[in-house]
Amino acid sequence: MNICVFCSAYSLDDRYTAPAAEFARLLGEGGHTLVWGGSDAGLMGLLADNVKAAGGKLVGVMVEMLRHKAYAGADELVWTADLAERKAELAGRADAIVVLVGGLGTLDEVTEVLELKKHGMFDKPVVVLDTEGFYDGMRTQLERMDAEGFLPKPLAELVTFADTPAEVFEQLKA
Repeated sequence: MNICVFCSAYSLDDRYTAPAAEFARLLGEGGHTLVWGGSDAGLMGLLADNVKAAGGKLVGVMVEMLRHKAYAGADELVWTADLAERKAELAGRADAIVVLVGGLGTLDEVTEVLELKKHGMFDKPVVVLDTEGFYDGMRTQLERMDAEGFLPKPLAELVTFADTPAEVFEQLKA
């Protein structure tokens, strides 16, 4: 499976990196391919290192302006002109999307994919690994949108949340 991961390019506390490393190990050991932002920085680099060490493949999708941060050990690097093209390429190569902790870029990526799912333009699973309750606020907001009729589909058809890396893979198999 080509698993696209949205996550931070910053170095983070162990409470976030340890679950990400475990997720990456499971991805690699499962024979899957990581499709990600292609960076060697922060959580992105840690993810790639651990997927590769566990035997998985790496497909990085990078914006040309970030060429200096490209992960040297990727099996394939795809270059895009801008962030919009990058998001389209990431989603287009994905059999599933997993969201790890991240900042504004990660939030932008996941909300765009959910908007595409809402309109039937993306039909792959989206699973958020909610490490340390990082996405509790987003989950609460999405649940409110669902309860108050702002979503044309049930929330569970758009996105699911997992508490552990193993649970992410359980949901992807379901």
